Amino acid sequence: MAERLPPTRPRIPGSGLAKGLAVTLRTMTKKHVTDQYPDTQPDLPPRTRGVIGLFEENCTVCMLCARECPDWCIYIDSHKETVPPAAPGGRERSRNVLDRFAIDFSLCMYCGICIEVCPFDALFWSPEFEYAETDIRDLTHERDKLREWMWTVPAPPALDPGAEEPKELAAARKTADKLAAARAEPQEES
Repeated sequence: MAERLPPTRPRIPGSGLAKGLAVTLRTMTKKHVTDQYPDTQPDLPPRTRGVIGLFEENCTVCMLCARECPDWCIYIDSHKETVPPAAPGGRERSRNVLDRFAIDFSLCMYCGICIEVCPFDALFWSPEFEYAETDIRDLTHERDKLREWMWTVPAPPALDPGAEEPKELAAARKTADKLAAARAEPQEES
């Protein structure tokens, strides 16, 4: 057998309009705070996503950022260079040298995938956001401009003082303590 629904209250005509006008009046009476942008710079939160900065020394030209970019807006050119052996009798090695690293910000959707996949920490978010151009073709920024933005990247937040020490640091500290103790023992015996 079907259940009966409770009776609904009759709607008063125009009640929705009255509620909408009440919201409008409340909004109109609030004080507005408007920053006059070019004259006063906005207070951006730390770690704001503005533009991508390149730390060129860390780039190994692995091309992961360009391959993973969904918009294909990263352009990388490189060449191989032979490095002489580090020790006599060693063999020569080859390494990639970065010739061009450019990002087309007219295509970029600022997803951050390139920054996340970079295994060598060569890409970072910079809080810079004033890079407008009058011509869309000028929004492709080369590595010298990306390097300039790298120096505006804020330092990472401090570690939580109550957090556990990372395993790598603990192991390194233990090894350093053992080496220091081993060096101190021969001096004490003499």
